[in-house]
Amino acid sequence: MAQTNLVTPQHVTAPTPAELADALAHVGSIPNYPEPGVLFRDVLPLFAQPEAFDVALRALVAPFNGTYDVVAGVEARGFLIAGAVAARVGCGLVPIRKAGKLPAPAASRSYDLEYGSATIEMQRDVAPGTRVLILDDVLATGGTLAASCELVRDLGFVVAGVGALIELADLAGRSRLKGESLHTVKVF
Repeated sequence: MAQTNLVTPQHVTAPTPAELADALAHVGSIPNYPEPGVLFRDVLPLFAQPEAFDVALRALVAPFNGTYDVVAGVEARGFLIAGAVAARVGCGLVPIRKAGKLPAPAASRSYDLEYGSATIEMQRDVAPGTRVLILDDVLATGGTLAASCELVRDLGFVVAGVGALIELADLAGRSRLKGESLHTVKVF
């Protein structure tokens, strides 16, 4: 059943550059994970620091003030980000999950990864035309976020924007999201 009683999310104030630099200092770097030669950017230490996490969330969503009705979190760390944003701004949350994890998926979208393929699903818990801000922790190759945009549109929602805390520039994921309103907080 689609929700029709959406509320207007509260606006957030962007942090100062100094506040943001201090917050992002909590992002960890783990060499050779998940495989040799990879430098993994770990946002979980940032999440563990409440003030830093709040600063990062404000930096992530402030550019989208007034443009969205609900946030969608992409499995799995995107759930943590979207949940915190939804609670902070007072809006709804819709999950984008791996196939087979939702009780009533309305649509699915398959896409290629650098090591295979995956399928994501979403329920129709908000009304068609709802403006959805898609959030995740990392923009890497862009496959998951591009598929998320297609999935949101497949269900008749509007992609209000795409946000990620971290962008891995060497993987060129931004190129797969051309035409989207895209904002990342830190580019590595």
